[in-house]
Amino acid sequence: MTTLPDPVIDETRAWVRRAVIGLNLCPFARAVEAKDRMRYVVSDSPEPARVLEQMMAELLLLADTPVEETETTLLILTEGFADFLDFNDFLGLAELLLRRAGLEGEFQIASFHPDYQFAGTPFEDVTNATNRSPYPTLHLLRESSIDKAVASMENPDRIYEENMETLKRLGPEGWAALREQCRRDAETGDMPGV
Repeated sequence: MTTLPDPVIDETRAWVRRAVIGLNLCPFARAVEAKDRMRYVVSDSPEPARVLEQMMAELLLLADTPVEETETTLLILTEGFADFLDFNDFLGLAELLLRRAGLEGEFQIASFHPDYQFAGTPFEDVTNATNRSPYPTLHLLRESSIDKAVASMENPDRIYEENMETLKRLGPEGWAALREQCRRDAETGDMPGV
């Protein structure tokens, strides 16, 4: 596990800036990224038990760190979770650990994967891209931050629908071009701003 800059973090950061923030898929992300309160951590372990240990370490770090320093963590998994169904099964274990640790209600886990697929949608449906990331990723979020962000919005229930509309307008070719730009950003080190 590393928190040092590397190509995996660079590509993930480019995805956050270009897709998540740039397409406004998460209206809350811009402020967190702009204030440098988003932690990017890479796990290169293919072992679910080891990744769960790393996840717990990150959750405990968040619990012990003021929100003004670190608000959220993206735990990026580079080994062993390429299959979306395996990753989805692993997510169940991660959520179980969160509950058993007594952290449910304080934190939640959002999941992203290069092959993310919503139930009932064909794989190629561009709306799946709302949860498609360069690498399998666990987003560890503070419930208090979510509550605060939702309270500041006029109609937070519209986020999901607006995301679907945004991706349909972008289309598969537009999404592919955006993903390629994220890869180029990581290779050149030319990070888009927030």
